[in-house]
Amino acid sequence: MENFSSLERAQYHAWFHHHDSDGWITVAKRENGTFRQYHYQPEELANELTKWLGEDVFFSQNTFFKPERSIQNIRQLRSLYIDLDFYLFNYDMSWVIGKLEHDHFGKDVPDPNILIFSGQGLVLIWLLDPVPYKALPLWQAVQNYFLETLANLGGDPKAADAARIFRIPGSVNSKNGNEVRAEYRHDHKYELRQIQYDYLPELNDEVRKSSVKRKGRKKKVANLFNTYKLHYARLMDLVKLVELRNYKVTGHRETICFLYRYWLCCYSNDPTEALNQTVSLNLQFTSPLSLKEVERATRSAEKAWEARNNEEANKIAIEKGYPGAGYNVSNKKLIEWLDVTDGEQQHLTTIIGPNEKRKRKKVANMEMRREQGVKPREEYLKEQQEKTDDNLSLLRQLMKESPDASNYKLAALMGISESYVRKLKLSIK
Repeated sequence: MENFSSLERAQYHAWFHHHDSDGWITVAKRENGTFRQYHYQPEELANELTKWLGEDVFFSQNTFFKPERSIQNIRQLRSLYIDLDFYLFNYDMSWVIGKLEHDHFGKDVPDPNILIFSGQGLVLIWLLDPVPYKALPLWQAVQNYFLETLANLGGDPKAADAARIFRIPGSVNSKNGNEVRAEYRHDHKYELRQIQYDYLPELNDEVRKSSVKRKGRKKKVANLFNTYKLHYARLMDLVKLVELRNYKVTGHRETICFLYRYWLCCYSNDPTEALNQTVSLNLQFTSPLSLKEVERATRSAEKAWEARNNEEANKIAIEKGYPGAGYNVSNKKLIEWLDVTDGEQQHLTTIIGPNEKRKRKKVANMEMRREQGVKPREEYLKEQQEKTDDNLSLLRQLMKESPDASNYKLAALMGISESYVRKLKLSIK
């Protein structure tokens, strides 16, 4: 790699990370304090990088199903990553590398595929066998475990969401003029489920949907995992609701933006990115709010998220009888706020009322009975009618052959009860 040009290093890194990707990859460049973003298919990326190299160039670690970088558009989860801002603690790079090698790699985190020396900090990347967006709650749980494990080395909680972009090797960090470089350690791709099994075994029961009760750390980790699932499901329901209404949401714009910003803050722990994505969602409305209106209508969402992460605020909320600080909005209230119809609820995951829950429970029970070999009611009734018809036919034949035979004798010949013989005779008459 030392003899490669900056462009060749960038192209090699893009190939190493994304050569078998599916979906859109984001490339971004910081200019005048803002990001200019474009999206490319994997086969386009290497050639397009010729237009991008220079200062402050970033690209996405995961892919998106449409050219828009946001959590709800994730197509493939292709990597886990931790951004170590160790320079904030005045740690030396060589000491940090030694600490990682001696105390962490292969012990409480797997050996990463790539180390990116970003000019100031260090990014650790673990490549994954691609998994779809439905695995996002599990991905986030593992990601946050890595973050917690490496927090003492400057793990950045604001760089842990699935839509994150990092500097690409071959580009330059304008803060100090250093070129971003990479060290490729191995090309083995990890299975997300295996990482969870090896490093977060307390989630085994949650992933398998067990009803086993947990205590201590196991309960805490399980609760966090379920919280990720809930917040993600809420976000996806909100986006789905907007789609169902063809983005005509006038009358609910402020509420939708507020809820979206709050749930995204809770999920990503990055209030800046949450606001940016809320603004992007708003721009898709047929009649969007102004930027100032979005910021004003959703400002309290960020304050509620900050309170949710404040130990004292949580303590006060619990003393008052609440589950905790922040917003804990019931489905009933969400349905009222957003005027969610019964028809719309059929397409949602969590924002549903009692009637929709009962319908889904009924369907689930029917599917479970089928799996257990229990026949559907229509099939059962049909089989019973066929048995009755066969018994009637046999009874007619026996009565014709032995017209003086008693009900007791007929029952014995047919292998049924005497009372059933009398019932069948009523049908014959």
